[in-house]
Amino acid sequence: MIFKRKKKSSFEGGGLLLFDKVEEAIKAEKVLKGADYVVKLVAPPPTLRKGCDLAVEINLVEQMGIERLSKQKDVAYLEVVPLKGGGELLEIVKVANFNEATMVKAGNMKITFDRDTGIILNTSGGGCPDIPYLHAELIDKKLTEAPRPKEIGFTLCALMMDRALVECLELWRKGGG
Repeated sequence: MIFKRKKKSSFEGGGLLLFDKVEEAIKAEKVLKGADYVVKLVAPPPTLRKGCDLAVEINLVEQMGIERLSKQKDVAYLEVVPLKGGGELLEIVKVANFNEATMVKAGNMKITFDRDTGIILNTSGGGCPDIPYLHAELIDKKLTEAPRPKEIGFTLCALMMDRALVECLELWRKGGG
């Protein structure tokens, strides 16, 4: 008899996969989500950081399956660490409202959009080489028509800008921010 893991609707967390490199954290998130694991890319507490400012939060009860899949898919991680309340996870995405605009910050990347029109007013942050290109591609576009930064960029800055855009879209669909 073959047992198939059911996709859980709730996220319990409880553990972190720690990585040496940002690229490894991004790959792990993609592989695990592709296998229907519910995971979150987070910034771990400073006391748990190893070589990378990102970690993947996992449901600790799924650790064995996640370790097995990671080995099969050649996903390199340093260790799995249980969270014991020793430090708060830092939310990657933050939102600030100004007059008629909303700014969404993901990591060091920011997107500001007009709440009435949904037009991107500004992008900023990061120091990656693809930022000027991403800015040119996003500025003055409606959120619903803007290209996804993770599809046209190639750095951690592009990934964080994409996270900001996804949050902007979610806020916009809920009524502008």
